[in-house]
Formats: sequence, C-alpha cells, structure tokens
Amino acid sequence: MSKAEETKNRIIQQAANLFNQQGYAGSSMSDIMAATGLKKGGIYNHFASKDELAIAAFDFAAQQASQRYLWALKGKRGAIARLKTIIHTFSTSPDEFSIKGGCPLLNTAIESDDTHPVLREKTQTAMYQWRNLIHQIVKKGIEREEIQPKVDPDAVATILISTMEGSLMLTRLYGDRIHMQRAKEHLDHYVEGLQVS
Repeated sequence: MSKAEETKNRIIQQAANLFNQQGYAGSSMSDIMAATGLKKGGIYNHFASKDELAIAAFDFAAQQASQRYLWALKGKRGAIARLKTIIHTFSTSPDEFSIKGGCPLLNTAIESDDTHPVLREKTQTAMYQWRNLIHQIVKKGIEREEIQPKVDPDAVATILISTMEGSLMLTRLYGDRIHMQRAKEHLDHYVEGLQVS
C-alpha cells in the first residue's frame, strides 16, 4: 500500500469515528482536521468534498459492523444458535464496535433521515444487508425444520433489529447496560419460541 493510500485510509477511519460520535452535520472541517492531524488541503488531496468523505467513512463503518457479525457466526450451526449469536454479539459488546460512538447504522439512520439523501440510501442498503442476513437464517431454519413453518422471516428481522437498536439507544442515553441485558434475555426467549417443538 502506498503512503497516499495509507493516508487516505487513516482519514476515512478517523472521520468514521468522528462522524459516528458527533454526526455528519455536527462535525466541522476544523473537527476533521483536528481528528486527522491534517490541514484542509491534505484532506482535499484525497476527497473532493466533506460529502465524499462522509460516504467513504460510512461505507468503512458499515463494513466493520458487518464483519463483526460474520466473524461471530463462523462455525455456528443451526438457525437458533445463529440467531442467538447475533443477539449475543450485539448486546454483550456494544463497546467493541471498532468505530467509536455505537452502532453506525443507528446513528446514521437517525441523522440522515431528511438531511442527507445519499447517506440515507447507503444506510438503507446496509440495513437491508443486516435484515437479509437474519431473514436467510430464519428461512433456512424453516427449510431444515428447525423453526416453525408459520414464522415470518421478515418479522423476525424487524423484531430483533428494532429491539437490539432500541436497547442500545437506551443504554447509551442512560449509561446503564441493564437495557441491553433485558433486551437480550427477551430476545433469547423469543428466538427459543420459534423452534419446532
């Protein structure tokens, strides 16, 4: 990797942390310069605009989050075990996101709602991939007769993601992990209830 590529990657990683903690709108060019240790020209050598940097930073953050789940799922067999692994990975280690500031999908979804259509579209795509991962696990579980045939894979994805993300929001708001613990216990029980008896 060339020095220029290393610098560009470092800018992306540091901007991802900054945007995930302060938001895209809440991060000024001065903040980006302070986070990267570069002058404005050094940043604009690699990115044409703050928007271009924001998109690259989000792509990096979303990829890091996705890799975390794919790594956790390696070697896990059976739909119920895989669903519980997703719940466990999310709820027991929110501080282990490689990007500071919590879940980049949640943070960007809230901020980009009406203000940044490209980031909103990127967030929808990343969220679709997460929803699709859960959908596919449930669908295969139904096909293998591990999960009841009446179960709707899309509904399971909605329930898991909304409960986990909501518990993360409460945990961060109050600084109390009890919210994630309660969500984990509830979702573990919910997932167990999907099994063929």
